Amino acid sequence: MREIIFDTETTGLDNREDRVIEIGGVELENQFPTGRTLHIFINPGNRKVHPDALAIHGITDEFLKDKPAFADVAQQILDFFGDARWVAHNATFDMGFINAEFGRIGLPAIAGERVTDTLALARRKHPMGPNSLDALCRRYGIDNSHRAKHGALLDSELLAEVYIEMLGGRQAALGLVSSNKVAGQTVEHDDAPIAIAQRPRPLPNRLSEADEAAHAALVAKMGAKAIWAKYDLQK
Repeated sequence: MREIIFDTETTGLDNREDRVIEIGGVELENQFPTGRTLHIFINPGNRKVHPDALAIHGITDEFLKDKPAFADVAQQILDFFGDARWVAHNATFDMGFINAEFGRIGLPAIAGERVTDTLALARRKHPMGPNSLDALCRRYGIDNSHRAKHGALLDSELLAEVYIEMLGGRQAALGLVSSNKVAGQTVEHDDAPIAIAQRPRPLPNRLSEADEAAHAALVAKMGAKAIWAKYDLQK
């Protein structure tokens, strides 16, 4: 089984307007790092980095000026991922941005069945939380003291360690695929990753107009900083 543990950094939170400015990835084969990595900074064009995003990842507009556009590195990204699974923490966020970038240059979106969300996996395994990347590093004894700010490659490397531990640790990796030959014997396991499933038909909206209006008013009152704080806790 081949998987790419990846992360992105962006100019903001809205994938309709904001852009990917960094992507990092770590290749796993049978739950072991191969040593192959991907790390690219990307010029977002006319889109400026939001101050709240800058506070999280520290990537400035000036730094990105001479970096390639997404269109220039899209094939490099696709070649690195190949037929592997896309694995990310809070994958809905990252895949929303990746697929938006692919859509802008006329490339097809990555199908949901090829994506594993480690945040969903962590919430199932540790329902009482917390399940941010930092919290999971503490839970599994993974040193993240050098993570002063978010960084796509660094976060991918930390997440790869967390992901391996969540699936049973390195000893369990001997039986990663459905049946492996180990010392001449077939080893079975049922520790499969959780993929993002797509419903064939969306569920009906259960909120009344009054509920939606109350929610919108609450979100407006909370303000953008509260939304960024929630994003930071998830990542």
